[in-house]
Parts: sequence; C-alpha cells; structure tokens
Amino acid sequence: MGLRKILNDREPALHKVCKPVTNFDRRLHKLLDDMQETLADAGGVGLAAPQVGILRRVVIVDTGEEVLELVNPELVETSGEQEGPEGCLSLPGKYGLVKRPMHAKVRAQDRDGNWYEAEGEEIVARCFCHELDHLDGIMYTEVMERFLTDEELEPQE
Repeated sequence: MGLRKILNDREPALHKVCKPVTNFDRRLHKLLDDMQETLADAGGVGLAAPQVGILRRVVIVDTGEEVLELVNPELVETSGEQEGPEGCLSLPGKYGLVKRPMHAKVRAQDRDGNWYEAEGEEIVARCFCHELDHLDGIMYTEVMERFLTDEELEPQE
C-alpha cells in the first residue's frame, strides 16, 4: 500500500468524466488499498479516483462503521433534503453551503466485480453524492450556494 498525492481543484483530471472499470485485477486492488490509506492519512470521509489522478469510476467512503469500496457506482435512490457545509480534500480549508439528499442508496461493484447496494443518511448520503459527482468531473463548488465564512464555520457554544 502507499499514499497517493491528492490533486487540487486546478488539476484537469478533476474536471473530466471517468471511465468505467472493466478489469477487476491486482491494479484495481492496489488502487483501492492506496486510496484507503490516503483517505485515512488525510482524515477525510470520501475519496474518488480522479482526486488521485486516476480517471476511473472508483470511490472510497468511510461511513464511520466501515470503509466502502464503490466501483462503477450509480445513485439509485435519494430522498429528503439537507443543507449544510461541505468540503473537499482537493480544496483544503474551504467549505461551501450545499444541498444534498438526506438519504441515498448506491449500487456498485466490489473489488472483485460483484454487485451490491449500500445506503446511508446525512453525512454518508452527502458523501455518496459528493464522490459520485467527482466521477462526472463535478466539484462541489459547482453546486454550492456560496462559500462559508470562517465565522460561520466556528463551533457554536
């Protein structure tokens, strides 16, 4: 395993549509392992392959209970609405006000190509949507209402 460099929002790779994964091999397994290590090191909740320069439909999401490996993920169901701060490892220190579904379900393949479904509420639903946007070249800054100020981000007492 190894840490990969997380690209910043000025990198062209973050603004391109990713290709589906067709080979479920050692290279994919290494990418998934490296992405997990990179995500843990960065202290994030999710990471998409284009953020580490790989234009493939691969996402890692840390739900707090498990780390999901989503290969060729599709959003199959959403409900409700939430509005709140959203950040990105490719845009460190910046947060925007973004509307996302309160609940989201994805269908994806695991590292061996088996299809499964995963669902989540609140931050997990937000993360699913955010990371799947990356696979289509969309940054949260393109769907946010506005950037949040430092004062808005300070913890409330």
